Amino acid sequence: MSNSEISNRLPISYGRQHITSEDIEAVSQALQSDYLTQGPRIVEFEKAFAEYIGCRYAVAVSNGTAALHLAALALDVKKGEKVITTPITFAASANCVRYCEGEVLFADIDPKNYCIDLNRVEDILKKEKTVRGIIPVDFAGYPVQLEDLRELANKFGCWIIEDACHAPGAWFTDANGREQKCGNGAFADIGIFSFHPVKHIATGEGGMITTNNTQIFDALTMLRSHGITRNPALLEENHGGWYYEMQDLGYNYRITDFQCALGSSQLKRADSGLFRRNKIAQTYNNAFADTAIVRPFVADDVFHAYHLYVIQVDDRLGLYNYLRSKNIFAQVHYIPVHLMPYYKQFGWSKGDCPIAESYYDRCLSLPMYPSLTDEEQAYVIETILSYIQ
Repeated sequence: MSNSEISNRLPISYGRQHITSEDIEAVSQALQSDYLTQGPRIVEFEKAFAEYIGCRYAVAVSNGTAALHLAALALDVKKGEKVITTPITFAASANCVRYCEGEVLFADIDPKNYCIDLNRVEDILKKEKTVRGIIPVDFAGYPVQLEDLRELANKFGCWIIEDACHAPGAWFTDANGREQKCGNGAFADIGIFSFHPVKHIATGEGGMITTNNTQIFDALTMLRSHGITRNPALLEENHGGWYYEMQDLGYNYRITDFQCALGSSQLKRADSGLFRRNKIAQTYNNAFADTAIVRPFVADDVFHAYHLYVIQVDDRLGLYNYLRSKNIFAQVHYIPVHLMPYYKQFGWSKGDCPIAESYYDRCLSLPMYPSLTDEEQAYVIETILSYIQ
């Protein structure tokens, strides 16, 4: 296929869902079953996902933002309490703290991997005496070194919510040489995932919360559904099989059976999708090796999930516009959250996170998804090289 033929096709976006005939059949069967919601496919998906991640419990919810909100509620974030997170993330990673009327503190990023800088976290913890928790983000699919962060959190009495939306299947090697998958709960109190269409596993909308803590799991399952429980072990009274109790002020953050059927089907291809993403990344790496383009950093003890393939270039706006003119829809991830008008009202301003701000000025996410063809990627690469050389 020629470049002109490729450029005349549908736009090549930075991310894209991959729906197969098996996915469609799984959803069709769910739609024809007795349950559209609150049925057995939710539990099936939760169990399969927990096994894949390597954690004890998984709680499926309506989206990743709901997962973050429920995680903050389960850890009892209260008005005025301070929580640290990264400015290079989607706003929801910070907003979940504000939903609980907590205060968000932004720690600058590591200039190599673009995740939260643990040295900056430690600086804040030494300065601020009322920090309750830390929300690191496995940005672009790169796993945060949670073993080191756990040691730091323990020292200052903090909990950890790992935002692993970009990183199902990613891992780092701990001090004992063991592979620790993102969201497995070995070091974080709670992990959260998203199943938005551009993520590794797509359910349309949807999310998952993972934990190894039984008390947190019980709280999450109640908060997901109006604060209501039917669990006989948790009831204050029991009038019969119909009986339930509202024990907390919860939300309707439930997910449907047909979404979970899709999620279970997609989960079966998770490893092959990761393999393809890494192959695409290697092709980009090789193509840009002798250019001024800054490619993603990957440490030797890390397996990158490559939700995003982020480059840094001097003329980001020019390249962005040029790619769009060629039907290639690259994207920018992310505008620093601390510079959003909402957060600026709390005193955050330009210069507070200089590394994140410098990264933002030059970053661009290239097309990265398993169904991206070799021909399409070659067209993307050739188009970029024709602009920068």
